[in-house]
Amino acid sequence: MQIQDLPYPDPGVPDARSGPRFLWWLFRNQLGGQLKSLAWGLLHFASVAALPFCVGVAVQAVVDRSGSRLALAGGLLALACVGNAVGDTFLHRTAITNWITAAARVQQLLARKAAGLGSALTRRVAAGEVVAVSTGDVEKIGWFVEALSRFTAALVTIVLVCAGLLVYQPALGVVVAVGLPALALAVLPLLPRATRRADVQREKAGRATELASDTVAGLRVLRGIGGEELFLDRYRRASQEVRHAAVRSARMWSLISAIQVLLPGLLLIAVVWHGVGLAREGRITIGELVTVYSSVMVLTYPLRHFEEIAMAYSFSRPSAKRAAGVLSLERATDTAGSRAAEVPSGDLYDPRTGLLAPAGLLTAVVCGDPDAAGRLAERLGGHPSQEGVAVLLGGVPLDDLPLDSARTAVLVQDKDPVLLSGTLRELLDVPASGGVSAEAALAAAQCDDVLAALVQGSLDAADPMDARITERGRSLSGGQRQRLALARSLITDPEVLVLDEPTSAVDSHTEARIAQGVRELRAGRTTVVFTSSPLLLDRADRVAFLHGDEVVAVGAHRELVHSEPRYRAVVTREADDEAAPVGSVALTDVLQELEEIEEKA
Repeated sequence: MQIQDLPYPDPGVPDARSGPRFLWWLFRNQLGGQLKSLAWGLLHFASVAALPFCVGVAVQAVVDRSGSRLALAGGLLALACVGNAVGDTFLHRTAITNWITAAARVQQLLARKAAGLGSALTRRVAAGEVVAVSTGDVEKIGWFVEALSRFTAALVTIVLVCAGLLVYQPALGVVVAVGLPALALAVLPLLPRATRRADVQREKAGRATELASDTVAGLRVLRGIGGEELFLDRYRRASQEVRHAAVRSARMWSLISAIQVLLPGLLLIAVVWHGVGLAREGRITIGELVTVYSSVMVLTYPLRHFEEIAMAYSFSRPSAKRAAGVLSLERATDTAGSRAAEVPSGDLYDPRTGLLAPAGLLTAVVCGDPDAAGRLAERLGGHPSQEGVAVLLGGVPLDDLPLDSARTAVLVQDKDPVLLSGTLRELLDVPASGGVSAEAALAAAQCDDVLAALVQGSLDAADPMDARITERGRSLSGGQRQRLALARSLITDPEVLVLDEPTSAVDSHTEARIAQGVRELRAGRTTVVFTSSPLLLDRADRVAFLHGDEVVAVGAHRELVHSEPRYRAVVTREADDEAAPVGSVALTDVLQELEEIEEKA
């Protein structure tokens, strides 16, 4: 896989049982790139390691006044330099390719998992954690996967050089062969502590990211209540904790780096001291001493890769563990699409609650517990947060359908839908049946004033469709964001559309027009609306009232207001023990207000 070929047609099925298993899975899936990197790494390190031998031959040729051997040494030196340059160039290219392709594979896997879990992801994993995994953790995982082949090339080179020195000059080769492994293993006792400090730093960084995300998302509310300084102080404290943790981690790694500098220096001193003694005794030549000394100096370069691989693994292991934790998440009920891909039609039925939404009708659902309503909405869309009996659409269990088919058949709009940044045209460019135009959807969602506001706030867009929407639509009011999200859902024109409190942030007159627009646009299509608004309830074909986890009453809105006290208490915002009797002033006022709004609408 080359960078220009990204993204992957299929990133594969990861081994997410643990962090190390996930790293090993990534390595196996990039075996071709790893072998290329290893080959170029061997050429690079072997060329570097050959330089001392060439220098030693040249020095000895000068001592022996041999022109032919000096010329040979010069030719070998030039060849080693060419090999070094070519190997280093292509090692860098293949290493960066391995890094980027590994990171891209992880990002694709995370994106696929996020798309599969939907809104359930952020309820099972903190939003800040998801952001940290998909950004910083991805880089650290790619770093380790990329560094592994370079480390292997360095290790093979060191082994070969030690073996060559034992053959070339046994007296000094033994010192090098014993000293180099000791250098490589000297930092091992410090690695567990360095890893723990890196884990603490990563944990605190994730917490700070989550806190920053929450603060930015709620900045408008915080300003309204004067709480921005409080949250900024919290973020400052979290940021300082990250800084302290980073400093403690850096101290440990600086100690490891210092050891990696000190011990090779001591080995060089030992080689020179012993070599000079051997040369004075006539047991080795000056050229052999220079060769061994230069070899030890040069080997400090591949030895640095031992420190790098230790650091890369220490940082990537917790990152891989977190990524594997996200990738191991599964939907609460999923049969992996045991049925063939199809888009069923018919009545929508939830056996768990007894809710029935007849095909082609607008069904309103009233539930006293907003959280329970949200869970039911997700279950109707085939995204249950708990295991249980599958929802049926036309008698077909949604959990048995492939995920794409289930989501094509049933679309769920959350209570707090997200608007992506970009132009309005891009926002409304979603998979759709083609039966509903953007103009019709915007009109049904009563977005005229929203379009005017977008044009007014844009400097270079005369067409509202070309006006840009800021991140998460923060430049718009809550009601404006809600209506644009509703228009986006209406354009898709699914077989079943589930709306969770779609008008909670708009005024009553706009709400009445939205209710009428949705009813007309969705005529003949199945629509389920979770709401307690009398305006929406009055325009529904049927209303289902849930008490606890069971449908206890079904009928028209005005019938249920008169016949079901618990329903009336939810709709009129009364406490159960204060529910007004059927003929009370409170109920009369509600009905009268409803009629007045209908007349004005």
